[in-house]
Amino acid sequence: MLFKTVRDLVELAEKENKKISHIMIEQEMLVTKKSREEIIAQMDKNLQIMENAVQKGLSGVTSHSGLTGGDAVLLQKYIEKGNHLSGDLLLQAVSMAVATNEVNAAMGMICATPTAGSAGVVPGTLFAVKNKFHPSRQEMIEFLFTAGAFGYVVANNSFISGAAGGCQAEVGSASGMASAAIVEMAGGTPRQSAHAMAITLKNMLGLVCDPVAGLVEVPCIKRNAMGAANAIVAADMALAGIESKIPCDEVIEAMFRVGKMMPSSLRETAQGGLAVTPTALKIQKEIHAGGEK
Repeated sequence: MLFKTVRDLVELAEKENKKISHIMIEQEMLVTKKSREEIIAQMDKNLQIMENAVQKGLSGVTSHSGLTGGDAVLLQKYIEKGNHLSGDLLLQAVSMAVATNEVNAAMGMICATPTAGSAGVVPGTLFAVKNKFHPSRQEMIEFLFTAGAFGYVVANNSFISGAAGGCQAEVGSASGMASAAIVEMAGGTPRQSAHAMAITLKNMLGLVCDPVAGLVEVPCIKRNAMGAANAIVAADMALAGIESKIPCDEVIEAMFRVGKMMPSSLRETAQGGLAVTPTALKIQKEIHAGGEK
């Protein structure tokens, strides 16, 4: 194993003067015993799945429950009007993050990044910054490896599932992964990628997992939207030279401790938070009644 912590990852990248994405590819080769070509080919397939999901979501989908769908289309129409408050890049990222998760809710194929419930953030930000940086296919694949490197650290030192650590572990981790990858694609340093991850995750600590009716739809899809926005802002901050006072590994450790302290009612059981509001309980009753017919 080449690295287990973000500190190891950054130090290795700096020592060997390599991108984090390249270190991650080498790690995959070491762990899986596959060739570089095989590993890159698999990630290329993942990228294609992400691209297909974004395009499908932007064309408009509706979930089987009827709870969600069409919001990505509404955002695109809003962007086209040109009188929006947020910038184009940020809103495109939000729209495509929502599109991906709407496809997931509609039982379409997505790439869990790191989970199905948080699958919109990484592709949403990737395809948004693609329009700014015009990366090659290889650079887009490298974006995913950089995101994967930080996800690898989180998975081995904390949680990536809502059931284990709340939504901070899902959308929080995905947002940090995306932010770090954005920094590398923008020409930032490995250390700046680590700061972007830390800044992002710090601002999502304590986020609970409270799916209405137990479905990965409400509030999950909109949380992917906010996660994408968080990732972009944190990347800008890191690229500006702003640093996290708390090292990235310590932020990840803090997330682990916070997740351990969360009651089970706030960890994907639909027994707390938004899932037990009057409207959510009404929705749950209606969905279950419909399923019994």
